[in-house]
Amino acid sequence: MSQADPSIHPQLQKQLNDLQNVAESIAVYEPYVPKPPILDASIDAEDEDAHNRGDTLPGLRTLSESIKRDIELIQKFLKNPNAASLNPPSTNAPYLLAVWEEVLRAPQPVVAIGKTFFARSPGKQTANGQPARGNGSHRSPGVKVDVVSENGKSWVRVNTTKNSRLLVEFREIDSYDTDSDDSLDVDRPSLAQTEFDNSILRMGRALLAAAHSHPLPGTSLPPNVTFRFTRLHPAPATDEPTDPRIGLTLDMLRAMGIDVQLRGADEPIRPPPRPRKIYLAPTRHVNLDLSILIALVSDLTHTPLPPSAAAARARFFPNASYLEWKKSRLRARIMGLGLDDADSDGARSDANLEDGGEHSRALADQLQQEMVKGLLQDMHERLRAESSDDPATQFADVQFWTTAEARDRFLRIVAKIGGANEKRRAYALFGQSSSAPSGETGDYWEHSRYPANFIPLPPVHVFSPSSPISTPTPHDAPLPPFFTALTRTCRALLSLSEETPPPRGAIPDALADTEIQRAAVTKANPKLTAHTVRSVLAGAARGWTTMTANRASVKALVREVRKSGAEMDCGERGGGARVGEGEVLRVDAAIWVVDPRSLAEGMRADYEG
Repeated sequence: MSQADPSIHPQLQKQLNDLQNVAESIAVYEPYVPKPPILDASIDAEDEDAHNRGDTLPGLRTLSESIKRDIELIQKFLKNPNAASLNPPSTNAPYLLAVWEEVLRAPQPVVAIGKTFFARSPGKQTANGQPARGNGSHRSPGVKVDVVSENGKSWVRVNTTKNSRLLVEFREIDSYDTDSDDSLDVDRPSLAQTEFDNSILRMGRALLAAAHSHPLPGTSLPPNVTFRFTRLHPAPATDEPTDPRIGLTLDMLRAMGIDVQLRGADEPIRPPPRPRKIYLAPTRHVNLDLSILIALVSDLTHTPLPPSAAAARARFFPNASYLEWKKSRLRARIMGLGLDDADSDGARSDANLEDGGEHSRALADQLQQEMVKGLLQDMHERLRAESSDDPATQFADVQFWTTAEARDRFLRIVAKIGGANEKRRAYALFGQSSSAPSGETGDYWEHSRYPANFIPLPPVHVFSPSSPISTPTPHDAPLPPFFTALTRTCRALLSLSEETPPPRGAIPDALADTEIQRAAVTKANPKLTAHTVRSVLAGAARGWTTMTANRASVKALVREVRKSGAEMDCGERGGGARVGEGEVLRVDAAIWVVDPRSLAEGMRADYEG
């Protein structure tokens, strides 16, 4: 704090003290960022969390730097031995302090500070409503909104104009009117007003035009605009000069639909409460997508773990003698072909080995992820009932479900590229061991490093082949808000997609020779396949957690939900169930993301198949 003589420019020293307090407040401020109820147990999530902790509220850093500049300016002035006889420097302190007060006062979440918006003009527009480059005469000046809050529903503009400043503007307007009355030339251009107007009213119109150009996502409604006047008083209690036109200005703003707020003498500011901590947990019925079905039978998930990262790499990278033997086998197979064909096939086999090297590296990376936290171990810990210590009842109400479409694609993929143990697990997962090809029958847990029934698998139940879009919520119970938004988004994405053939029912035994068709993408978002959206919909519409290893698709889906303007609140501000005696809330996860585990048995260096 300042150590200057308190009698020297006391108002300036008060500003300095207030600015320093705000700087300290900003340093410890934790913006509330609404997060969807997505349980991300992937390794990438940990890296992103560490990165995001360094991110901040847009505009907060700029505000902080402006405050620091004013602090340095005032401190430098007060250090001057002649400061008492000098005029104080002009600062932005009143405005900066008022903006920070609005940040603390604003309904959560605050999404931006000092953001500029552009009103639509007849010219070309970008997706964000900003004038496109090269728009020339169509470009309209942007309007600054000091605090954007409540997910964009609320705009606040701070105005620190004093009565005296507005009176100067009125006198200037009056002078134009007087000049016009004195003029004898009726054709001479005049600055006299034909109707009452001033800079504040013009700013109000600009704010409204920008607001109507940026309706809330998924609606045609504009944000609510608030004008906060910190030093304007239409009827001051002191001898401060005034004018009826000040009150008229404020009334005209209200008539436009702007919320006009005047600051009281000692208006208390209560910082927003800290959001409650949440505990995301999967529901007792879990919907499995295609990527998880593959992970559940993968060799990576079940076989004993290697002792080191080097051993993990060696599991999928054969030694040089093995590679040479493999090449010789490939050459021997094409000896009966013509020379040109043999050379072509030989080159193709070398390329396949190189591609296999990239695949092997990816599998080695996935195996090392499994070494950090096993998939089945993670499922065991998260699904275990907290209310029961009896192993026999901890998973009594846990069920796994999937769509018929996901099951059918899964069985085709495993039949095509899975190893013998992976195929056996795949058939056992759906209780189809009796119909499995010879040599692929047996128990799901056979040759697994986990004991039988470590989690309640098998079976995986299959939803009715009918579309989950028409499936009602069980017992007509209301869905949590994000589940509702996710369901609505999935339905909207699918409604814009081309019709696909209905899911196939039974899968024939002879699957190895069938081709796996490429999954169709949605028209609205090419990053999302239709079968992925249908899988998520099957869980969301029932209020169940959908488990997936497809993190990119989850991020794309969340972006689509956000576009719709849906609330992304995960339960920090209410809802959920209290865990223990504290303020930690248990919230059902809509999606549970884990790291992928690919089919790997056939890529092992020691594979004999």
